[in-house]
Amino acid sequence: MRPLPSAAALALATLAAAAQPARPNLLFVFADDWGRYAGAYAALDPTPGLNSVIRTPHVDRLAREGLLFRNAFVSAPSCTPCRSSLFSGRHFFNTGRGAILRGAVWDRAIPSFPLLLRDAGYHIGKSYKVWGPGTPADAPFGEQRHAFEKAGRAPNNFSEETERRLARGLDVKAAREQILDQVRANFDAFLAERQPGQPWLYYFGTTTTHREWVKGSGLRHWGIDPASLAGRLPKVLPDVPEVREDVADYLGECQAVDACLGALLQRLEAAGELDRTVIVASGDHGFPGVPAAKCNLYSHGTAVPLVVRLPGARPGRVADDFVCLSDLCPTFLDLAGVAHPPGLDGRSLLPLLTSDRSGQIDPARTATITGRERHVAEAQEDGTPYPMRALHTRDFLYVRNFMPERWPAGAPYAASGPTDTLSAQQLEHHTRYAFPDMDASPTKAWLVLNRDRPAWRAHYDRAFGKRPAEELYDLRQDPDQTKNLAADPAFADTRQRLAADLLARLQAAGDPRVCADPPPFERPPFTDKSDPAR
Repeated sequence: MRPLPSAAALALATLAAAAQPARPNLLFVFADDWGRYAGAYAALDPTPGLNSVIRTPHVDRLAREGLLFRNAFVSAPSCTPCRSSLFSGRHFFNTGRGAILRGAVWDRAIPSFPLLLRDAGYHIGKSYKVWGPGTPADAPFGEQRHAFEKAGRAPNNFSEETERRLARGLDVKAAREQILDQVRANFDAFLAERQPGQPWLYYFGTTTTHREWVKGSGLRHWGIDPASLAGRLPKVLPDVPEVREDVADYLGECQAVDACLGALLQRLEAAGELDRTVIVASGDHGFPGVPAAKCNLYSHGTAVPLVVRLPGARPGRVADDFVCLSDLCPTFLDLAGVAHPPGLDGRSLLPLLTSDRSGQIDPARTATITGRERHVAEAQEDGTPYPMRALHTRDFLYVRNFMPERWPAGAPYAASGPTDTLSAQQLEHHTRYAFPDMDASPTKAWLVLNRDRPAWRAHYDRAFGKRPAEELYDLRQDPDQTKNLAADPAFADTRQRLAADLLARLQAAGDPRVCADPPPFERPPFTDKSDPAR
């Protein structure tokens, strides 16, 4: 085992001085499609928004007792590429066919942190989604050999499972507890199989925040009144009753993730393991089925919650440092004292976690890159991707669209015909009917069916229309990224500086999109056709 980098070694010495175990337990809660929505973020938002409505007491507790990251981003706003980056510690574009969603294949030559921890003596286990869709399923976690799911999978579909129990006569509270009992039982089964004194890694990957969920469930199950969202929606969303209800239902699913976290914390404390366990909570990208979020490089698509509770570290801090979820792989390895494999792009967060400071802790962490290639195979009619890269900084977002002649949300399909050729039912439940890189949803249906109304045409075009080669947003004046300044002469120097910075970072990282001619993403097997994702 080679020595750890000096910064990580220093951080581990600080951790040891705080009388913490050399190899702590690791609890990782990672929710599908959970964007940056948690009550702990409300105080950080410039204006009252969705985080002032959502209630996440358990995430908020971790923030009070740990470190909350203001600027955490995914490598790619699509589940499989994001998770390929997360488990490998590499940029998504450096994970081979793990860089795409449909047609993804895990490269077994790429080490993943769960299996490295297992080989170093950790007891590892997972419940629910790890990596996918992709082949083999859940490959970075040993496929299904470390699954603990026999108590049930109801936490993956919280609103649907709640409705089933309500139909049997239970009230909402009792229905919720039945679902959370499955969370507890799966975790208990995992803990029961470890050897005495053996450190462990448990990964909880609920998909409840992924489409679909039950319309009206935000109010019925969680008390989130859609009317309370009026004036609080991001400007990229139409502030109309149908969309407000859709957002309220999504926030309810985010609260369900928090409830699952609470159940795990309850069991952790009952087992006397809380102060021997590092707890991490995050999500794989933004809100599904709405404009500018999932599958997009705007903040609504790439910014995610990230909170870490490290026993013995100074609590209640907020880090302004720009971090990527690929940084979690070397962080977990450092916590466990496991050597880094070659090829990592991520940098350990341990120095940030063991610091006693808030704000900008590491002066070098002032920007991060994100990107995307192919999400759904039929995103373009010939199977080619919609390639994008972006540079996120404190004040600006710069986006490079490499193929502006293509459709950013996928080919229009039936949406190119008259409005009355599509029904709300089709657009709410079947992604394939139009623009397949936006999940089917009530919001998507509303936008498509109202696209000819002058008041909403700009929202429709922004969601589905073709985009220029470059986009630039001033986050100080335009936090929702609605005004593209790339062609504004007043911002020409800024655009050129950020464009050069992005290109230099991509070249240094060996991104095949800019380092290979032609890029491999433009030919088979990356462009092979397959059925679109739901």
